[in-house]
Amino acid sequence: MRYIVFDVETPNRANNRMSAIGITIIENGIIADSFFSLVDPEVYFDRFNTQLTGISADTVQGAPNFAELWEQIKSVMESGILVAHNAVFDMSVLKKCLHDYGIEWKNTAKYICTVQAGKKLLPGMSHSLNVMCDHYGISLDHHKADSDSRACAEILLRYMESGADVNSFIRTYHLI
Repeated sequence: MRYIVFDVETPNRANNRMSAIGITIIENGIIADSFFSLVDPEVYFDRFNTQLTGISADTVQGAPNFAELWEQIKSVMESGILVAHNAVFDMSVLKKCLHDYGIEWKNTAKYICTVQAGKKLLPGMSHSLNVMCDHYGISLDHHKADSDSRACAEILLRYMESGADVNSFIRTYHLI
């Protein structure tokens, strides 16, 4: 199985555009590749989001907008099962970006949420990304899309190493 683990950062509380994306690819049970890009969301930045992520309007100057970025990542995003930590958030941002830029992709996408899987596999503990990373001894520079996607990939691999059938957690997200 091939898993496309991704994380997005957003410029404001509307959570309908990306300011960064990190992608980590798991293939044959190992991390095979990764990708990171800042994204010009072409909207305003909230002070809160800028303080949280370190990304501002100045930071994304010269970065591709989502439509330009999509040309680079589309083939990767459709090459495996999508995975994210609190996946409904990241999937909803992806859906809104596709819609706002008039990009037709597909009606549904298969995904795994490492939070939901963790609640079943490790009940009785917090499943926030930083707590899970502490639990597994995974390095994390939180709210940085490349670090967050890598950490999520490492968590998924830990679930696999424990014998969990992670494919039993595959869900369908409706993109239209």
